[in-house]
Amino acid sequence: MGELNPWWVGGGLAGLLFAGLAGRWLWHLGRAVQVERARELFRLQHERFEELLLKAAAATGKPRGLRWAGCAITGDAVLARDGATRGILALVPVTIQFEPEEGSDLADNPAAREPRPATAVFLFARGHWETDGRVVFNLDPHKAAAHFGQTLQVMG
Repeated sequence: MGELNPWWVGGGLAGLLFAGLAGRWLWHLGRAVQVERARELFRLQHERFEELLLKAAAATGKPRGLRWAGCAITGDAVLARDGATRGILALVPVTIQFEPEEGSDLADNPAAREPRPATAVFLFARGHWETDGRVVFNLDPHKAAAHFGQTLQVMG
């Protein structure tokens, strides 16, 4: 058995380093493309998301005594990455309209019909946007992201 040539060892290590750096660069490029795709899909389909949010939020049964009557997206989505799942979230400014349910304690309360500012939360999963109806009332998207603390990273 012969002695290892230091040039071959150095060349092999340089090749491994290059492959590692190239792989990391490709991984980051893929993540950036995924974020841009998510952003564009949200822009193209935001009217559909108003209806999707209404259905999902109404299914939660909250708030009790009120029926989800309307939802309007009022601005651009703020994209954030969930620190726990590494998934992409959209924090979307919305105005929610409620109607009191028949016979509820809120039926005669005029404030129950007032539009309410909120931030709706959407998740980009398996190539499309979805929601479970989660809404953060009285906070704009940036304040809602701050409310979630270190678990969310806002993406520029």
